[in-house]
Amino acid sequence: MNRRNYQRELDRIIQKQGNRRPRVLLHVCCGPCSSAVLEYLTQYFDVTLLWYNPNIYPQAEFERRFETLVKLIGDMGLADRVSVLAEPRKEQDYYARVKGLEDEPEGGKRCAECFRLRLLETARLCKHYGFDYFCTTLTLSRHKDAVLINDLGEELARAFGVNWLPSDFKKRDGENRSIELCEQYHVYRQLYCGCEYSLHRREEGAPDK
Repeated sequence: MNRRNYQRELDRIIQKQGNRRPRVLLHVCCGPCSSAVLEYLTQYFDVTLLWYNPNIYPQAEFERRFETLVKLIGDMGLADRVSVLAEPRKEQDYYARVKGLEDEPEGGKRCAECFRLRLLETARLCKHYGFDYFCTTLTLSRHKDAVLINDLGEELARAFGVNWLPSDFKKRDGENRSIELCEQYHVYRQLYCGCEYSLHRREEGAPDK
């Protein structure tokens, strides 16, 4: 059983850097997950956000979530402190990655491949632009497997020769803080994870994972 405390590992990294502010490329999945993570990380890092989410369906939802993120950055007073790298939807990337896994349950192999796809692009750009670390907001949600996400991040860090920033942002009341911030800034909170399969599951009345 994995008993690592990823937030404690992150604490140690922050403590070692002293007054230095390393550059981190942070993959962001939506406004709600970004809220508490940005509030925390911008205290210690120079943060650039990567909006790469080819899984989000349909196009209108993809655009709404990105607009929500941009508005939130401004509302939180971070517009002059964080940069955004935004990629178009690129749905072909997602469907190619999950081909044959369409009938997998939520939280299963299809979701793992979705995580891998988005983290792979983040690691690639971390290497390309010379960031000190890469990370993701995905671990804020209690529905996401933080152990799996950190394992994937570490695997890709080794493959690209870059540094993964460990996290389990839901810990220390992170998820509740995101709810508070969403209420404060009137943030759109989506009702399904993002892909068409999670949308269909929601429409059929099953709880989202």
